[in-house]
Amino acid sequence: MPAITASMVAELRAKTDAPMMECKRALTEAEGDSVKAEEILRVKLGSKASKAASRVTADGVVTSFIDGANGALVEINCETDFVSKNDDFLALSKAVAELITQHNPADVAALSNLEIAGQTVEASRAALIGKIGENITIRRFKRFSGDQKLASYLHGARIGVVVEYTGDDTAAKDVAMHVAAMKPVSLSSADVPAALIEAERSVAAGKAAEDAKVAEAAGKPAQSAEIVAKRIDGSIQKYLKEVSLFNQVFVKAADGKQTVEQYLKSANTVVTSFTMYIVGEGIEKKQDDFAAEVAATMAAAKGQ
Repeated sequence: MPAITASMVAELRAKTDAPMMECKRALTEAEGDSVKAEEILRVKLGSKASKAASRVTADGVVTSFIDGANGALVEINCETDFVSKNDDFLALSKAVAELITQHNPADVAALSNLEIAGQTVEASRAALIGKIGENITIRRFKRFSGDQKLASYLHGARIGVVVEYTGDDTAAKDVAMHVAAMKPVSLSSADVPAALIEAERSVAAGKAAEDAKVAEAAGKPAQSAEIVAKRIDGSIQKYLKEVSLFNQVFVKAADGKQTVEQYLKSANTVVTSFTMYIVGEGIEKKQDDFAAEVAATMAAAKGQ
């Protein structure tokens, strides 16, 4: 089994907010597999460990541009938060979003060949890299067009949402803001990806098994298979409501109960899709060990 290092424990703790010793035990049980260790923590500690998906580990910006029924949402990455606030970097991001809206490139490669102020996007990107001294990449984008209206919401420059809808503009803008705050994965429960449901079912089953062990150790009678199955199904139904937009409680609900679906109906508005980008989502950011780097440098200096 691989050695469980302090950096592995620290990384798992940063992802899950779980106690250090629990992280170490989970990594030991998982034989160093961080993904498996995270699932073990979710089973043992509950939903607190599920926060990993919302962690942002790379820098850059998400920006949007809307021109009538056409629009774009784009994520452009850089290495540091400092550069993400650079005026030239922000200007490039805005120009790229407008370019996507106007020309509908098929992919990032096609986008790179389009021109901004007399030079290609790729040349502009390379020039900015040379000026700033930090790598810059156009990670992803989505273009929107059709007979529906578009509403966008940017939470700073870290989260961007575009909603396609018919009906009231204010209601659509409110829902875009709700998406950024609550981060649903689909419009309705029926649209939640099967892989996510199965993953949640696995966690619920593992939690039930863990509870059974605790009950057995305490001398309590075991629950029947039927009751356990109902508990697992109940957990899945709760999960589906939590991650589907229409079933979520609207963030501006005056009574604290009105769902997004109910709010939209009251505003005579229909939302047909949403797209959300979170800066750095799914990207692992390298964590430098500064102390080790200093020690290595000093050791090298002594050896000269």
